[in-house]
Amino acid sequence: MTEGKVKIAVLGGTGDLGGGLAWQLARAGYPIIIGSRGLEKAESAANALLERAGASADVTGLANADAAAAADLVILTVPFASQMAIVASVRDAVQGKIFVDATVPLVPPKVMRVQLPEGGSAARLAQDYLGDDVRVVSAFQNIAAAHLNADEAHLDECDVLVSGNDKDAREIVVQLAEELGMKAWHAGPIDNSAVAESLTSVLIFMNKRYGFPGAGIKITGGTAAE
Repeated sequence: MTEGKVKIAVLGGTGDLGGGLAWQLARAGYPIIIGSRGLEKAESAANALLERAGASADVTGLANADAAAAADLVILTVPFASQMAIVASVRDAVQGKIFVDATVPLVPPKVMRVQLPEGGSAARLAQDYLGDDVRVVSAFQNIAAAHLNADEAHLDECDVLVSGNDKDAREIVVQLAEELGMKAWHAGPIDNSAVAESLTSVLIFMNKRYGFPGAGIKITGGTAAE
């Protein structure tokens, strides 16, 4: 089932967003490594995903640095308060790889207010710290965890803005998102991640104001060029 698929580490795969992405990736046939600060927690989450995804799935659990080292592509899905500590812990392990950062700079308790970090965006912080040998791509901030964790997810209703300085890396992530059933769009260089990161606070506000189960975004006006 996983033949020809790159191995993907989901750091923070024990949380709602990371767990949902890991679930969708496993369903699509990707070998998955659940990363967490603690090995025991990572293994527990991996076993739960294996039970849900079935015996044909390829899922393991490792501590974050080991998960990043063993993967071909790494996705970071942790709270903003934990972002840079984990980025620092995997810096050596992700050199030469694509590092997908789904971090949203939410600052509790005012999570419905846009509060971008100094430097412009969370993804830009990661790119500056990791260096040019790591191709940081920003994606998946505006997909509700509830949709990702659903058994019958309607991910075609969710558009993904993909930002990054390397066009080829962006394209890989665009194709990955679309393989999971989402519509993904090239959204320019890493600095443009500020838009997707900011939108999350807006969507949280709208969820509360209108009682949405998980608001998302749709791009209108045309179709993406092949």
